[in-house]
Amino acid sequence: MTPPARSMTRRGPLAGIVVLDLTHALSGPYCTMLLAEMGARVIKVEQPPGGDMGRLYPPLVDGEPEFFNAVNHGKESLLADLADPADRPLLYAIADRADVLVENFRPGVLDGWGLGFDELRRRNPALVYASITGFGQTGPEAWEGAYDVVIQAESGLMSVTGFPDGPPVLTGTSIADYLSGMNAFGAISAALVQSRTSGVGSRVDIAMFDSLLAILGAHVFGYLAAGVEPQRAGNTNPLATPFDIYEAADGAVAVCAPTDSGFATLSAWLGRPELVRDPRFVDPAARVAHRDELTREIEAALAGLTRDEAVEQLQRAGIPAGRVRTVPEAIESAQAHERRMVLEVEGSRLRYPGHALHLDTVDDDARRPRAAGLGEHTEALRSEFLGGT
Repeated sequence: MTPPARSMTRRGPLAGIVVLDLTHALSGPYCTMLLAEMGARVIKVEQPPGGDMGRLYPPLVDGEPEFFNAVNHGKESLLADLADPADRPLLYAIADRADVLVENFRPGVLDGWGLGFDELRRRNPALVYASITGFGQTGPEAWEGAYDVVIQAESGLMSVTGFPDGPPVLTGTSIADYLSGMNAFGAISAALVQSRTSGVGSRVDIAMFDSLLAILGAHVFGYLAAGVEPQRAGNTNPLATPFDIYEAADGAVAVCAPTDSGFATLSAWLGRPELVRDPRFVDPAARVAHRDELTREIEAALAGLTRDEAVEQLQRAGIPAGRVRTVPEAIESAQAHERRMVLEVEGSRLRYPGHALHLDTVDDDARRPRAAGLGEHTEALRSEFLGGT
């Protein structure tokens, strides 16, 4: 039998904030998990009969879904049908007392169920109502459904990911989901400041599409400035070098020394201080134009060193460098454990990744409660918000 969850709320700057969580899958649950981690009380509504689709994703550890626990721990679970008028009084009662509502349905879906922004804002003017969608609430593509792969394709990110002689490539993680969830968390936190000081809520509109366009950075500078279409460049930085992946004796190493001073330091470490006067490498533009020759110089020095030896020496010389680790190497590193990036679940062998938000006013132990069982808090919430009716 699954042990009962401990108290859901944690010490943090969002203590006392009540969040009505109408999200599913990844982007929305990741956002509300961060809110819970910062101390908010998060009431997650799950649709009958099976609840959030994340409960079905493998792998399972001791019968617990790894994926679901990673983005839904610290929340209460309410089993209610958003489309059923019989469940609406309870949902309204919670929304009337909530500070935040988060949802990630297509635009218009919740309006049809009586849970749209206009209706809930009328009932609770201070409510921060946050929506995460593929393309946002406005624009000709707003109606379209989306998953992470769709947004990576539509945003142009895939077109600049991969090697020049290969096809467009997905990133190695669901970056649109995670990034839009983080953007929603940030926007909600800002909106709460206004809500708490003025009593006026906000309509937070986060698009996965916007989230990826906003981070393309160097890939679009040339286009915006001169109409030049960016191309796939593999592991290289088209604007600077050395800023690349290089081969050592037992694997690959990232080395970054793109500035003139950084290149001078690297040249001294290579035992080739004269390279700073070499016309091929005399300034950033020259180094980019002669990238292949510079790569040969660096890899000749790395050939006799292991990754660990190379990184140790380069870092001590003042040159940013790092091993190209596997995921297991990174997640099991002492640095990851020290930074609470590996969390354990109470009463289980389950572990999942931590998050990047570290505040000294937030509990930061390495253990978390399991995610709530499907509908685990339904009766308690019904009693609390409807007086047991």
